[in-house]
Amino acid sequence: MGLGIFLLDIVSPFMETVAPVLPGDIFPYFFTMELFQRALLAAVLVTIVAGILGTYLLIQHLALIGDGLAHVSFGGVAVGVVLGATSPLWYALVFSITAAILIHEMQSREMLTGDASIAIFLTGMLALGLVILRLGGGGITTDIEGYLFGNLLLIDEASLDLIALICLLSLIVLAFLRTGLLAVTIDPVAARIQGLPVQNIGLLFSITTAAVVVSMVQVVGTLLVTALLVTPAATAQLIGRSFRQCLIWSQVFGLSSVFLGLYLSAELDTGSGAMIALVAALIFAVVAVSQIFIRVLLQPSENYN
Repeated sequence: MGLGIFLLDIVSPFMETVAPVLPGDIFPYFFTMELFQRALLAAVLVTIVAGILGTYLLIQHLALIGDGLAHVSFGGVAVGVVLGATSPLWYALVFSITAAILIHEMQSREMLTGDASIAIFLTGMLALGLVILRLGGGGITTDIEGYLFGNLLLIDEASLDLIALICLLSLIVLAFLRTGLLAVTIDPVAARIQGLPVQNIGLLFSITTAAVVVSMVQVVGTLLVTALLVTPAATAQLIGRSFRQCLIWSQVFGLSSVFLGLYLSAELDTGSGAMIALVAALIFAVVAVSQIFIRVLLQPSENYN
């Protein structure tokens, strides 16, 4: 029994308890059927880690690295599918971590800026995946579309175990690095002067980001990873007054996007990944517009003579 199935056995009784009071005709099945329970648990685990990671990424102005690594992971998925791998996510993990290391090294050695290297890997690996799929004879099948746009029903027991393992290890790494990572994020020069291993912290953070991105592929798809990695954290920054508040609010907005997105996708029969991304964007829009109105109302009127 893997970690994911172990966690599912623990939370499954609680899911079945709340199922009768949930709205909708299809949505309650996410809390009663094992297939949907796996999907829901994976989505929650990924969202929790993504909220924490996204907050750090926004402070470092690295919002697009998640999108870039997601496209890289698609190249790995394509290779795994063509080779007949039982779980293509392992190939995606290797591709994504390798790309994260190369991007970090090129940026730290000032060979290329971070956004330039991300753009190169993003387009190159996405193109590689499409070419490999065409040469392999499969093309863009339903399963491939699931990896592109997210399909929670693709999450089998092996995938859930891998996602749970990645999330657990990522939380451990982020907890271990929290003090040094925050210092490096705010002022890397001062952190280096204080003797912190800035290079190693950055490298480990990049690897962690790559692993988390792979865990999100089946939830929202490689093309929509930013929806959970960046959008809830960006929404949290609009109302958070401290780093801790941003972390808390990112969890609130992220989990709200997942549950509301799953509810709407189940009841309206739409793609789960696309609906989660849309809900996350709408929540951001509502919060942003509300903030603008509040500031306008609270701003003292100016008198012009």
